[in-house]
Amino acid sequence: MKFQFLTPTRNRHTGRSQLPRCSIGKVAILVPLLAATSAHAVDGCTVLLCLAAASWRSIEQCVPPVRQVLRDLALGRPFPTCAMAGAGNTASHAWTAAPDFCPPQYTHITFSFDREIYSCDYDGAISVTVNGVPFARTWWSMSGDSVTDFSPSAKTQLGTWDKRFDDEFAAWLAAQPAGTAPQN
Repeated sequence: MKFQFLTPTRNRHTGRSQLPRCSIGKVAILVPLLAATSAHAVDGCTVLLCLAAASWRSIEQCVPPVRQVLRDLALGRPFPTCAMAGAGNTASHAWTAAPDFCPPQYTHITFSFDREIYSCDYDGAISVTVNGVPFARTWWSMSGDSVTDFSPSAKTQLGTWDKRFDDEFAAWLAAQPAGTAPQN
């Protein structure tokens, strides 16, 4: 694409400066295209680092890109990639499917006529792998809520982490009749 500087000319009837009409039309088409491209672009490397953090919500620079990714996923956009992540460092997205792909503390059963209908509090999960080992899985909902399940390896490396997932699983487990709760 070739760019040229636009020089205003004087309208001979009004005496006012104006840009050439042809150029205004080109600018009117170009601006929305540029805005649409950059408004939804999220750096996949930043998101990968943020989701591997002990608590992305507590890192000011992580909140906007992670929230944008969650909005993008809710709108059906693909999960961003990171070409610089290195071997064994990835993040991927999958939609939940209760009861098989939803943590038990967030799975609900509704009985309808002759069958059970399963639902999940969360709509999708972003799985992060570090050095080829599962590190964390962030469950997210269309409402903007999310919770992260850190692997034992991640917990060892981090030392401290957002324990909401663990606390909610422990509360759910304690509420189950003896011998009926599956292990996470």
